Amino acid sequence: MTDYALAVDLGGTKVEAALVDSAGGLLAGSRHRRPTGAASTSDELAAAVTEAVQDALAALPAGATLLGAGIGSAGPIAGTTGDVSPLNLAAWRDYPLGGLVAATLTSAGFPDRPVTLRMDGICIALAEVWLGAAQGETNVMGMIVSTGVGGGLILGGRVVAGPTGNAGHIGHVAVAGFDDRCACGAIGCLEAVASGPRTVAWAREHGFAGETGEQLAAAAAAGDPVARQAVERSATAVGRAIASASALVDLDVVAIGGGFSHVSDDYIALVGAAVAGHSDFGFVTKTRVVASGLSGEGPLIGAAALVHRADLIG
Repeated sequence: MTDYALAVDLGGTKVEAALVDSAGGLLAGSRHRRPTGAASTSDELAAAVTEAVQDALAALPAGATLLGAGIGSAGPIAGTTGDVSPLNLAAWRDYPLGGLVAATLTSAGFPDRPVTLRMDGICIALAEVWLGAAQGETNVMGMIVSTGVGGGLILGGRVVAGPTGNAGHIGHVAVAGFDDRCACGAIGCLEAVASGPRTVAWAREHGFAGETGEQLAAAAAAGDPVARQAVERSATAVGRAIASASALVDLDVVAIGGGFSHVSDDYIALVGAAVAGHSDFGFVTKTRVVASGLSGEGPLIGAAALVHRADLIG
């Protein structure tokens, strides 16, 4: 019978859980989601995670093996202990998300299964190297541009997590030319400039009447100049941050996923153009920017890779 990993992806607007096999395939009927959100209480967030995990586990076929759980979480996280403090989920500070998932596994009849948690950006990088747009590459950044902006690094073929687990968190790198204040307390962070909600907020400040990323995308596609400028502003900031990261660690490929990365058909191309035009250093401008090859399944595949591709995380 097939071996499965429980994959959990926690973000600022939703949590998802699914069963993923050793080839990276999601088991049909096992993918479930619950809303999260900045206004959620700690109990509401815990219930959302627990319910999504329980529903996913209920789909495990008779006789199949559950190897363990992999969790990708919005950052920051607190080391590799399973504790999280997602900036966009204020109710959770040093919250034991890994322990919650482990307890849910035990109550569902799966005690003593290993639970591994890393930042969602690391999971994206793992997914892209395993099965996505960065297969065969060894110096990769995975990025998420969505409610927040996250990142993760694979250098020399191995995940680089750092002592606190937050290495690669490019969303909180300051970008030259911007002075937007970030929720983390700093000024000019990439997340404060380029995330979906902050891009919509900037557009509204400049006369855009819509309220959502979907409305911004539609307006930009229809030729609204403010909406288009907002999209370009976001992409330019992402490109500048990537170029700076590549100057530091010599990246070959950056794979970008997340809902807001689909705000326009040319968003990835705009990011790539910003990288290519950043400087005269060829080792920076040679960095390829590609769209995630795994669509909306990437975060869950990456979380499952924490179990199925543990060889990459040390």
